[in-house]
Amino acid sequence: MINNEEFQDEIGDNHISSSAKNPVREDAFDISDEEKIESIKKDVQNILSTLGMDLTDDSLKGTPNRVAKMFVKEIFGGLNPAKKPNASTFENSYKYGEMLVEKNITLYSTCEHHLLPIIGRAHVAYISNGRVVGLSKINRIVEFYSKRPQVQERLTMQIVQELQIALGTQDVACIIDAKHLCVNSRGIKDIESSTVTSEFGGKFKEEQTRRELLEYIKLETKF
Repeated sequence: MINNEEFQDEIGDNHISSSAKNPVREDAFDISDEEKIESIKKDVQNILSTLGMDLTDDSLKGTPNRVAKMFVKEIFGGLNPAKKPNASTFENSYKYGEMLVEKNITLYSTCEHHLLPIIGRAHVAYISNGRVVGLSKINRIVEFYSKRPQVQERLTMQIVQELQIALGTQDVACIIDAKHLCVNSRGIKDIESSTVTSEFGGKFKEEQTRRELLEYIKLETKF
């Protein structure tokens, strides 16, 4: 019979998500970013010290503070709802009714199981039913949901759900192709593999529409 620790390791090693929402506590923002940085800094100091590192060395002196600031302000900044981008939409006055695809959006996230990077590209598409969203807003939505401890399946769903709400349509799709350094640099150490996830809503569930999207993604853009 598998014990609890083995069960938790199996979840992490197989990159399984137990929820479509990030597991954030209700009191997550009861303390300020500055207080979080101070607390995390001490934890990083303890980790490095436990590993035997000399924190008086000039190269390491500032590392705990740098890592703490990076966690709070950068790579996990998307946990803070105050940083959520305003996905303002506009009336589709030019009556464009075909598919719009924003492809090859650079994506940096962090695996919540090992806290190692996820690096890849997102392809996002929607079909307007009367509202359109600025192209840069799509990139910002991808970035916001990426900047947190994540599971790729959940991230893919969150991007689609956010745009469905903003645009007032189910006709939204997202495909993510990414490398997980927790697979590439540890464990199985497979540097060639990548993970592809997709979420199709509304018309994108239809085979013809989905095929059209995949053909657009294959197109090469040269300058």
